[in-house]
Amino acid sequence: MGFVLLPGFSLLAQACAIEPLIVANGLAERRLYGVTTFGIDGRPVASVAELALTPQSVAGSDARHLDLLFVCAPPLPADSAREVNDTLIAWLKRLAQRGVVLGGIAGGTHWLARAGVLDGYRASIPYASADTFSRAFPAIHVSHQLFEIDRDRLTCGGGTAAMDMLMTLIGQQQGAGLAQRISEHFVCERIRMADEPQQLPLRSRLGNAPESLLEAVALMEANIEEPLTTHELSAHLGISRRQLERLFKKHLQAVPSRYYLNLRLQRARRLLRESDQAVGDIALAHGFSSGAHFSTSYRHHFGISPRDERLVQVARDPEGDS
Repeated sequence: MGFVLLPGFSLLAQACAIEPLIVANGLAERRLYGVTTFGIDGRPVASVAELALTPQSVAGSDARHLDLLFVCAPPLPADSAREVNDTLIAWLKRLAQRGVVLGGIAGGTHWLARAGVLDGYRASIPYASADTFSRAFPAIHVSHQLFEIDRDRLTCGGGTAAMDMLMTLIGQQQGAGLAQRISEHFVCERIRMADEPQQLPLRSRLGNAPESLLEAVALMEANIEEPLTTHELSAHLGISRRQLERLFKKHLQAVPSRYYLNLRLQRARRLLRESDQAVGDIALAHGFSSGAHFSTSYRHHFGISPRDERLVQVARDPEGDS
């Protein structure tokens, strides 16, 4: 596996992508993966932290040994990186024609897009540049998910999402058991799923949002099994129902009841995927009066029934906890 390092790349994202491969070799006690780093020229490449790494090779080489190449770049909007390196673009096109799997980490997705090797694919990019990217590359299906593995293209928004993406890839290639051991090695609670959203904590995302809105969401999160009505929420907060609805519409683009339902369904989905708890028990634990009500709401929201969701997950991970 190769990693192209471009000036301003994130050391964190680069390490999160490379180290699972190295740990996989150690845990398997054999060389499953080889890693080579590339630069645009022979000089050291400075990261965003102004620490430089010296690549082992130069982009544009034939690199006949490559099976997969990632581009690691700063998360710049599509119209900000004006100087496109022709050598890198031509190399990416050549590798794509040879059938090499290509990946983008953070702003690396922009370079794949500029090379034209993402057209018709789903691609995940840093959420802050999603709108600009969509306008610049309409042939690419922009995703707001944590990462995307779409056929022979892998993309993520950067940061620790690179680790989840690589551990998922290792799990697909070497088995879920090894991927789980790698996750435990890094003291990760779990390997996050690809379709989890790129989402910051509410307080970070909303910045100076009114405290009453943050308190309303906190109340929702604390009352999943027995959901509060919108009237009860507003009474707890000491504001009118209309005030609460205006806050949610302004800052979260949803009415309180819809936001609450989405919160409960997302948590239920995680249990369906990560536990063997009965579907009926999950329904009751997330505030649904019956399994039928839960199934209808779940299908309407995700386009799949809870039972089918679990069957899909079992198919993805046939080894279970092995």
